[in-house]
Amino acid sequence: MKKLIISSLVAFASLGSAQAADIVDTAVAAGSFKTLVTAVQAAGLVDTLKGPGPFTVFAPTDEAFAKIPKATLDALLKDKAALTKVLTYHVVPGKVMAKDVKAGPVKTVQGSSMTVSTTGGVKVDAANVVKTDIAADNGVIHVIDTVIMPK
Repeated sequence: MKKLIISSLVAFASLGSAQAADIVDTAVAAGSFKTLVTAVQAAGLVDTLKGPGPFTVFAPTDEAFAKIPKATLDALLKDKAALTKVLTYHVVPGKVMAKDVKAGPVKTVQGSSMTVSTTGGVKVDAANVVKTDIAADNGVIHVIDTVIMPK
C-alpha cells in the first residue's frame, strides 16, 4: 500500500511539472486550425512560433479560411512573401490576455497596425474574437472568425 501511495505521488508530481505546449502545438491539438497550421508551415514560420515569444496570436479557424475563395487561398499558400505578410499580421508581440485588451490600434509583428474595438464584443479589424485566452507556454491564442488582411 505504501508503494502504491508513493508511486501515485510521483506520477502526480510529474504531471504537475509538464509544460504547456507552444503556440503551434496548441493550435494543432485544438483541431480547428488545420488550414492555419498548413499556412504557417508553407510560410516557414513554425520555428518562429515555437520560439520563446511571447506571442499573442489571433488565430482564424478553418471556417474563417473557408470564407476565402479557394483559388485565392491556393494562390496565397503558394506565395510565401504574401502569406508571411498575412500571417504575421495576425500576431502581436507579447502575451495579451483578454482582460488586458484595450480598444485602438495595435502594432502587429508584420509591422502595420490592426484596429481593436471592444464595443459589442471584441473585434480585430473585421474579425470577431470568438474564444479567448488559450494559453501556450510561449504566448496566448485568441480565436477569430475571419482571416484579417494587412492594410
